[in-house]
Amino acid sequence: MPRPASIVVRDLGTQDYLPVYEAMSRFTAGRDEHSADEFWLVEHPPVFTQGRNSDPAHLLAPGDIPIVDIDRGGQVTYHGPGQLVLYSLIDLPRAGLGVRDLVSALERGVIALLAEHNIKAAARPDAPGVYVEGAKVAALGLRVKRGRSYHGLSLNVDMDLEPFSRINPCGYKGMEVTMLSELGVPATQAVIADRLCDLLAADLGYNARQFCEDSPL
Repeated sequence: MPRPASIVVRDLGTQDYLPVYEAMSRFTAGRDEHSADEFWLVEHPPVFTQGRNSDPAHLLAPGDIPIVDIDRGGQVTYHGPGQLVLYSLIDLPRAGLGVRDLVSALERGVIALLAEHNIKAAARPDAPGVYVEGAKVAALGLRVKRGRSYHGLSLNVDMDLEPFSRINPCGYKGMEVTMLSELGVPATQAVIADRLCDLLAADLGYNARQFCEDSPL
């Protein structure tokens, strides 16, 4: 089965974490060789998520922010208002991609986005994500089942960074965290989301984006 020429983009708005996690798990379990590849864009209310092998010691002082255990790789991270989350639901063999290819493409998309604003960013081989002068601006975490990916990346746009001080972000003690507004990027989250989808779709080899208003929830 050849890869589709376009990727479906769904903007879910603001949604609690757990229903979206359950929906992308169902989507991945139920898809077949004819299912479209999709990006889901969403903003979550405050939540800490812990990966499959996450060490509880990295969760320092969660306070009143809920904690959800999930099946992606990686350690604990934070999602909250002002952060763009992009879930990448892709049939990797059909797209001719390996897991490392997808991780690298997600990182390159954020790096290219920042370069358009004259900000030099980079990935790190020892800690997936995107960094500006050592501070993390985007986090990545994936799960692949039967060759199909879900979860994705989170990009800090304009948010309260205080909750990151309650954890060791992605398992790294003392890791600095930054956001686009702090770096001088004036664009709104909607503009950032649209441009990031463009860059990622092109990097992954899709010719177009196909917007869909139907909710998967």
